[in-house]
Amino acid sequence: MISTWSEWKRYPRPGRGDNLEAPISPGIYEVRVAGTGALYSFGAVDNLAQSLALLPVGSKSWFGRRDTSDVPDLEYRTCATSSKADAKAAAERMIGRRETYMSGAA
Repeated sequence: MISTWSEWKRYPRPGRGDNLEAPISPGIYEVRVAGTGALYSFGAVDNLAQSLALLPVGSKSWFGRRDTSDVPDLEYRTCATSSKADAKAAAERMIGRRETYMSGAA
């Protein structure tokens, strides 16, 4: 069973203390660059909150700190599912639809 997509939310920037709002359940996430809408990351996972929190964003300096000047302005949305298998099936359908659209648009 698949639910609906959440609204787009601003992805927390390092050092600001922003919070990530995502279910602790299986589902699909999508992260995009806010200014262009370009896809940054997409996945079907067991735990949406954990996967988004562990998403590599920006680059690290030699001292282990993230260089905040290289961090793109990102937005994310989630879609909870009842199981990871449902999330994978929904993600595969979405990828198939996107490929069909792109091949017809070319």
